[in-house]
Amino acid sequence: MLSMRSSSVEIIPLLEPSITGNEWKYIKGCLDTGWVSSVGNYVSRFEEVVADYVGCKCGIAVVNGTAALHLSLIACEVKSGDEVIVPSLTFVATANVVKYCGAEPIFIDCDNDTLCLDVEKLKLFLEMECIQKEDRYTYNKVSKRRVKAIIPVHVFGHPVEMDTLLELCQLYNIDVIEDATESLGSEYKGKRAGSFGKLSCLSFNGNKIITTGGGGMVVTNDEYLAGRIKHLSTQAKSDPIEYDHDEIGYNYRLTNIQAAMGVAQMENLDNFIATKRKNALKYQELFSGSKDLEFLWEKPWVMSNFWFYTVKVSKDHKKLLIDYLISENIQVRPIWKPIHTLPMYESCQAYKIENTMNIYDTAFNLPCSVSLKVNDIDFIVENIEHYFSSKGMDT
Repeated sequence: MLSMRSSSVEIIPLLEPSITGNEWKYIKGCLDTGWVSSVGNYVSRFEEVVADYVGCKCGIAVVNGTAALHLSLIACEVKSGDEVIVPSLTFVATANVVKYCGAEPIFIDCDNDTLCLDVEKLKLFLEMECIQKEDRYTYNKVSKRRVKAIIPVHVFGHPVEMDTLLELCQLYNIDVIEDATESLGSEYKGKRAGSFGKLSCLSFNGNKIITTGGGGMVVTNDEYLAGRIKHLSTQAKSDPIEYDHDEIGYNYRLTNIQAAMGVAQMENLDNFIATKRKNALKYQELFSGSKDLEFLWEKPWVMSNFWFYTVKVSKDHKKLLIDYLISENIQVRPIWKPIHTLPMYESCQAYKIENTMNIYDTAFNLPCSVSLKVNDIDFIVENIEHYFSSKGMDT
């Protein structure tokens, strides 16, 4: 028999933001002073605190993570006719921004354990499918296009195997634009996610580990690129008074109100991560004896922020289990549909995609809010156990 939850909440949400600090105070300060738009002290303060936390010199606040990725590609001079390597297993924005620049994505498989880009397959692709010419750039043998950049994504907060990736990209002269939109606070071998790329991108969407409602940021140690991205994000305005614009720019600025919320959220980030990790450990302990489900864990050289909790079940049970949990007011979500299978990307090159389809068929995400209670986790796990026992299976 399933236990009753003491929580008064009827639905256990997949993820809801935690707004328990100085958010009201700081936002009220913006309203009281009239500094509500894209100019204000909180914007620069937010940029500084996030860049310092990640371990970079510069931060440029923008309207969302997609804008951060788009501006980073432009700053790295990704152009029409170029190619950019991206994982097939990620949110579609990672590929869409490549198209925004007129370039073409090349899709690489994921690692079966971490769900991140498979660095060994990346190595094979570069060795077997590419050639480096006298200009030092790497070119795709088949398409003849220049492979200008790669966007490794730290999926659900677990960092990519960055050492090998960085060595490969240095050898093949490929710019690394780190998609750290899901991994603020995660660490790879003691260094924060977002500190490895030539440019790195963060997201503060409502479902991220900290939120500004919307919002994103580019962090970098390259002061020239930081200035260029700032310029592009403010409509490429070249004069502080006159409306002079020296190139096509974008209205990608973050507002002072959003930045104020972000500063308040950053004050609690370490507490959020500690809670997410504690809850992940609770899930792992409860699932440790299950023969029907695998709870994905971090590699020994990684400290994940556990933005999302991910489980794998057999292909035959994934949809049925998701439907059952939703019927019990437990919000869960499937993994993204692999991007190379979407109609607008079917004609793009997809290299040795083997694990990604299996992950799509078997994995989904469990509730992971910072506010998740122990009895909520018990209730979720008990419902999963009940599902499998009702099918005559051992858990």
